[in-house]
Amino acid sequence: MGNWVVNHWFSGLFLAAWFVLNIFLFVHAFLSFEKATKYYYTRQILGSALAWARASAHCLNFNSMLILLPVCRNLLSFLRGTCSLYRSTLRKQLDHNLSFHRLVGYMICLHTAIHVIAHLFNFERYSRSRQATDGSLASILSNLPHQENDSWLNPIQSSNTTVVYMTFTSIAGLTGVIITMALVLMVTSAMEFIRRSYFEVFWYTHHIFIIYFIGLGIHGLGGIVRGQTEESMAENHPHTCAEFFEKWDDPASHCKPPQFEGLPAESWKWILAPGILYIFERILRFYRSQQKVVITKVVMHPSKVLELQMHKHGFSMEVGQYIFVNCPSISYLEWHPFTLTSAPEEDFFSIHIRAVGDWTENLIRTFEQQYSSVPRIQVDGPFGTVSEDVFQYEVAVLVGAGIGVTPFASILKSIWYKFQHADHNLKTQKIYFYWICREMGAFAWFNDLLAALEQEMEELGKVGFLNYRLFLTGWDSSIAGHAALNFDKANDILTGLKQKTFFGRPMWDNEFSTIATAHPKSAVGVFLCGPQTLAKSLSKCCHQYSSLDPRKVQFYFNKENF
Repeated sequence: MGNWVVNHWFSGLFLAAWFVLNIFLFVHAFLSFEKATKYYYTRQILGSALAWARASAHCLNFNSMLILLPVCRNLLSFLRGTCSLYRSTLRKQLDHNLSFHRLVGYMICLHTAIHVIAHLFNFERYSRSRQATDGSLASILSNLPHQENDSWLNPIQSSNTTVVYMTFTSIAGLTGVIITMALVLMVTSAMEFIRRSYFEVFWYTHHIFIIYFIGLGIHGLGGIVRGQTEESMAENHPHTCAEFFEKWDDPASHCKPPQFEGLPAESWKWILAPGILYIFERILRFYRSQQKVVITKVVMHPSKVLELQMHKHGFSMEVGQYIFVNCPSISYLEWHPFTLTSAPEEDFFSIHIRAVGDWTENLIRTFEQQYSSVPRIQVDGPFGTVSEDVFQYEVAVLVGAGIGVTPFASILKSIWYKFQHADHNLKTQKIYFYWICREMGAFAWFNDLLAALEQEMEELGKVGFLNYRLFLTGWDSSIAGHAALNFDKANDILTGLKQKTFFGRPMWDNEFSTIATAHPKSAVGVFLCGPQTLAKSLSKCCHQYSSLDPRKVQFYFNKENF
């Protein structure tokens, strides 16, 4: 429980505050419009649907203000990497930025649904009261003459005007339809299945957010929701004049016909500051992406993996960070994230790209064409991740699934350099490295690195510093039989390394139990780059095998998020 509190107390507190703020804004706005005197006559036509529409609008504005902040990656990198006021436990919470981005998106969808449904009722009631001939207060208010000072209450000025016509000819109605359609497209294309299988669809449709924010900014300019003016309330106070509405036109009456004004547009005030911040973010990223990148080496690895080694003036990185890559010859607009596999100590930076979609397949195919010139690459970054904190732990557990090994390749390379230069500031005393692959050829991606680390540890007398295990989950009987026949050999028959390859998946309960026993009083950082199902298993084990005594072994789970 103590481990969970350390890992999640800030996230829980922040989410609780965000949720409470949403409730407060909704309730405050609802009661304000439900009780405010200036909206008394408006409520006679619309009823409580007015309060529902306005309360949801306030929450929409609030969450639209927040939605861009979690994707300002330079801001997050600044907070994570350069602000000394943030402790490690607080910096970890920044890695939940995309989860918070999704939660805010869901909240926007909820309040959009409430807002749209409430206004559908409002438009229908506007239409019904306009057509009414019963002489009721709602009918009288709807039929007030369209005076020169634009003081009408009902936006439907003719009994022949339909709700559909009003929706598509008014500023509020048309922008509302556009905003809602944009939101539906963004949310549906962001579903994990589409995002994983059709990244291009997700990428392009998510940029409709520009239309969403423009539409939101001008949505309230039409002033369809109206309240009584202050001057009019002096001549026609609802509490004293509402019951005498039949005599408003009588010159002898002390109650004059009420006059109304539209609510001032407010949405732009909420989104202006984050919009400017995001524009600055994009300008900075564009400037950095235009800096020249020189590709110094291209390597084709087994299992359709491309390694690019590059150089860029002024480029500085830390272990586990990632960059965004664009290839203009394939697509001018698409930028894809890739973890850096090089170490900060090297004079170049590198990435490994596996073919998992149209863009990556086209990129690999372009580099495979021997007689064509090397395509131009644009790079934005690097950006910080949770793996930057790996050397803050006495014991580190690194778990990579397939190409998810890339951040740990950077870490292992950096360790090799630290031992080469006898770095005495290294806090980490032990590293457990697990690499789970479906194809045997994948181990060749970083085979030389692991072999070099084996040799380096032996020469320095630190064989126990790195404990790594390779797991092959896809094999046939011939591979298993061949490995079994050659099991007694010094080196593994599949990889050539001294560590034998295991067939199947790790038994995480056994692994965590062994680590907890070997390090009874250590802080153990568990780092994963892999699927969500594996993340759930590791998170559960971290909670299960952490001691209730904070002075004893504690496991801290960290997952890469792009």
